[in-house]
Amino acid sequence: MLLPTDLLGAWELRRTVDDRRAGVQGIVTGTTTLTTTSPDEVRWDESGVMAFDGRTVPVSRELVVRRNAGGGWTVHFSDGRVFHDWVWRVPVVHACAPDDYTGAFDGDEHRWTVRWEAVGPAKDYRLDSVLTRP
Repeated sequence: MLLPTDLLGAWELRRTVDDRRAGVQGIVTGTTTLTTTSPDEVRWDESGVMAFDGRTVPVSRELVVRRNAGGGWTVHFSDGRVFHDWVWRVPVVHACAPDDYTGAFDGDEHRWTVRWEAVGPAKDYRLDSVLTRP
């Protein structure tokens, strides 16, 4: 299993967005950067451009990955709320009623993927992110 500290540095980001409810697909291109802010914390910054449904808009987000008391790692939103455990090649779940989110990490130190699927009364989409070293 790769730890967030194994993936420090800049990554090229390419994300496909398949919004099945709206019947549209899009692409996000940009960068993801993982940097240490302390021995027990990694900052995850994404920025780029999303081409979606005939429009192009800038996008960004910040996550924080923290070592937990058990020695594992947990991904948090920028406001501190828990997003999901950091595990590799094992599905993770994020409870965000009324929809269900299922995700997975896979890959190696040169190329890794993050996949999310959201299904429920408000959402029906899949995000496939591929991160490669520049």
